[in-house]
Amino acid sequence: MGDELLPIGRRVAYWRGRRGMSQQVFADRMGKSKSWVDKVERGARSLDKVSTIAEIAAVLRVEQSVLLGRQVHTAAVSERAAGVERIRAALSAYDIVAGRRVPEREVPAADQLAGGVAYAWNTYQHAQYPQLIDLLPGLITGAQRGYACEPGSGRVPLVEAYRVGSALLTKLGETELAWLAADRAMALATGDAVLVATAAVQLGPVLRATGQAGAAVSTMRTTAYRITPPDLDGSPSAYLSLCGTLLVQGALAAAGDGNERGAANLLDEAADLADQVGDGHDYHRTAFGPTAVAAARTLAALELGDAGEALAWHQRATVGLGWRWLPVEHRAAHLIDAARAHLHAHDATNAARTLRQVQSIAPAEVRHRPAARDLLVQVLRSPHAPTTIVQLAAALGVPAT
Repeated sequence: MGDELLPIGRRVAYWRGRRGMSQQVFADRMGKSKSWVDKVERGARSLDKVSTIAEIAAVLRVEQSVLLGRQVHTAAVSERAAGVERIRAALSAYDIVAGRRVPEREVPAADQLAGGVAYAWNTYQHAQYPQLIDLLPGLITGAQRGYACEPGSGRVPLVEAYRVGSALLTKLGETELAWLAADRAMALATGDAVLVATAAVQLGPVLRATGQAGAAVSTMRTTAYRITPPDLDGSPSAYLSLCGTLLVQGALAAAGDGNERGAANLLDEAADLADQVGDGHDYHRTAFGPTAVAAARTLAALELGDAGEALAWHQRATVGLGWRWLPVEHRAAHLIDAARAHLHAHDATNAARTLRQVQSIAPAEVRHRPAARDLLVQVLRSPHAPTTIVQLAAALGVPAT
């Protein structure tokens, strides 16, 4: 057949013919009328239930992805794995630390390195993960060389390279490497309270992902309070954004550990700081503000098992200009949380709709983030999941059974 543009009804007719079934025989096996089959094949009746497509695929002895006109592709997975290995190699290079002399021609200029770090962060915040996977090994290596030659000016770019690397690796589910990158950033920042706080922004998610909720709460709170200005009024927004982001990370860890009161207290503190900062800023790549705190309350409620509360905060987070000002990656990650909340509320239709919304604004969030793909599989298992989610799964190579 080969034409992915064919409507699903035409594919049903094609495979029915291939299996030597008349419309009546096929209708009998489906428990439907011949008229129903005829309408499906002519496109006069839509197939809007996952369970119906699964039943048709079973009767015709084909994969659901075949009916939907998509085939499973593994090239993207292989490319991602190869890219992660290149990042691992860059993080595991100790020759410079061991004293290898770096030829001057191998050291990037300071402005080139700063531009590379800024571009990497922009790439991450636009959820362009494959591009970042490609450029990150060279960025880390260049930043390491810059620091080896000029420790003073090269310190911040290397911390930032490790930070963005940890953020990406956490997103990809590579927690071991994410931990290494975050730990490198923390060690390098030692002695500078603000730089330590900046590095700790990425340490929080790593600690949560590795099941170290208690350590995350303690570390985030301590690091935040260390740089909290004594008088919040008139304090630099950049400091307040760092403090607030760390408090949010501590709150999410507390929620994941079942500590409802601890999470609420930390989120309330963060909200006070967010009111001082306002929306529409991105100090230290935190995107901190009232909308970010509302989004964090969504995840905290979800972690505590209250899907209704999570969805209420989701509604608050996504109205107004603050939502539009969040980076694409931040919005996509929040929508994944909202889709989970819908699913926990037994609303597969809205879970599927929200996942498709993620796909429309940040395709790589669904294609490359294991947590998103796992959620997609869970939605597929619901008998009430709409056909559109099966089409999305087939396009991404996610098995629909």
